[in-house]
Amino acid sequence: MTKTILITGSTSGIGLGIARAFAALGYNIAFNGLEANGAEIAKAVADEFKIKYSFSPANMLQPEAIRTMVADAITAFGKVDVLVNNAGIQYVAPVDEFPEDKWDDIIAVNLTAAFHATKAVWGSMKANKYGRIINIASAHGLRASAFKSAYVAAKHGIVGFTKTMALEGAPFGITCNAICPGYVDTPIVRKQIPQQAEIHNMTEQEVIENIFLERHAVKEFVPIELVAQTTVFLAAEQAGTITGVALPVDAGWNAH
Repeated sequence: MTKTILITGSTSGIGLGIARAFAALGYNIAFNGLEANGAEIAKAVADEFKIKYSFSPANMLQPEAIRTMVADAITAFGKVDVLVNNAGIQYVAPVDEFPEDKWDDIIAVNLTAAFHATKAVWGSMKANKYGRIINIASAHGLRASAFKSAYVAAKHGIVGFTKTMALEGAPFGITCNAICPGYVDTPIVRKQIPQQAEIHNMTEQEVIENIFLERHAVKEFVPIELVAQTTVFLAAEQAGTITGVALPVDAGWNAH
């Protein structure tokens, strides 16, 4: 029977890369995204790989929209076998200048939304005695950087949430793992470059070399495809005894 994956934030960046990797395996995909052309992006992937799909424009700031997104996916496909909590936002500023609304939004999208989506899909996974929940955390779930108080707090939180869900899910065939990428060349990273350039009084190229890649042992951005294939691995049936892991995919950042 064809499996179904729901991926939040799956019409751009890492999420779109993950969607394409699972589409290549023939999964049904429940897409989600806020881009104006998100529905068209989802359809293009589905047409390319000849898979069944749905699309939800659910805003991760809105718990009821998240619950509806999950319910609609279960109605469309009968079940959700794999949930990837990927959607994320970022803002960079010193703590004394950090806008409180930005703090609230980052915690809501990067952490609380994963709780709501996981809770919404949990009953179905328990009933099916099978599930894979994969949280796209960050190297910042394991390490800190200055000027990213909300993001680092949220990503540390998602790692803790992952471990708790691993314990709760184990009796029901549900695994929960986190992937902790280093810097990936995505829109969310590109948006940070001018912010960091202003904060540090650097050129944008200097920011890339001296801030983003400085902690990478391998002086390259992490490929989106590597994050996607790591997700495929953790979602596989053969990965059933891997749970509660925060897996660095970070070009050697955590080797320091």
